[in-house]
Amino acid sequence: MVAEVLEHARVVITGAASGLGALFAKFAAASGASKIVLLDVNEDALAEFSQQLRAVSKAELITYCVDLADTAQLESVAANILRDCGGVDVLVNNAGVVFAAPFWEHSVAQINTTMAVNTYAPMLLTQALLPVMLADVDRPKRILNIASAAGTLANPNMSVYAASKWAMIGWSDSLRLELKKFGKQHVRVTTFCPSYIATGMFAGAKGPLLTPIMTPEVAAKAAWEGMLSGKPYVLKPWTVKFAMILRGILPTAAWDFIAGRIFKVYNSMDNFKGR
Repeated sequence: MVAEVLEHARVVITGAASGLGALFAKFAAASGASKIVLLDVNEDALAEFSQQLRAVSKAELITYCVDLADTAQLESVAANILRDCGGVDVLVNNAGVVFAAPFWEHSVAQINTTMAVNTYAPMLLTQALLPVMLADVDRPKRILNIASAAGTLANPNMSVYAASKWAMIGWSDSLRLELKKFGKQHVRVTTFCPSYIATGMFAGAKGPLLTPIMTPEVAAKAAWEGMLSGKPYVLKPWTVKFAMILRGILPTAAWDFIAGRIFKVYNSMDNFKGR
C-alpha cells in the first residue's frame, strides 16, 4: 500500500520548513514521490530546508512562501499547485499557530490568525485541490489533517487554539464520512490528534501525568503510517484516547478534579513560552 500511495506521487505539505512538516517531506522523498510541494510562511527556513532536501532527494521540489491566513495568497498558491503538478495525490494540512493566554487576553488579530491558519486554511486548500483528487480514480489519494489533543479536551490558556482544533476535527472527520457515503473512497482522510510534541511550538509546556512530550520523529512516523493505511484517526500517545473516554463517562466535576489535580492537564500550559 505504501508503494501504491507514494510511488510517483505528487505531495503537498503546509508548514513544511520545520518540525513535522519537514519530516513528512523527508518521508515522501524517501518513498518515491515524484513532486513535493512545500508551503511555509518562513521564507528563509523554507529556502534552507528545500536546499537540504534537494541534496538527498530525486523528487522535484516546488516551494511557495505563503501566509495561509491570507485567503488571496492561499487561492493563488492552490491554482499554481494545480498548474505545476496537474493534480495532487497526498495533501498534508500541517501548518499551525498557537497563542497561549486566558481568552480575555487574546487580541482580535490573534483570534483571527489562529482560526485562519489552523481551521480555514486546511478547509480552503482542500476545497481547491479536492476536485482533481476526486476525478482521478486511477490511484489512491490521501489527506492528512494535523489536529491536536487540544481539540478533544478543553484546557486553560488554550481556548482559541482548542476551538480551532475542535473545528478541524469536526470538519476532517465529516469529510471522511462524506467521501465514504458518496462512494469516493479512493480519497481517504486521516485526522492526527497528538499531545505535546517537542517541535518548539509548545516550548515550556509540560506533559500531563503518563503523557511524555513526544519527539517529532515518533509523532510524524505515527501520523504518516496512519495516513498511508487510511486510518480515520491517529491518537498519540494512548492517554489521549483514555482521557477522551474518561471525560465522556465521568460527571464534569469528577473529570475536572481528575484532570486538574491528578493528571495535571489543566496546568500543562502554565509555563508555556512557544517559539
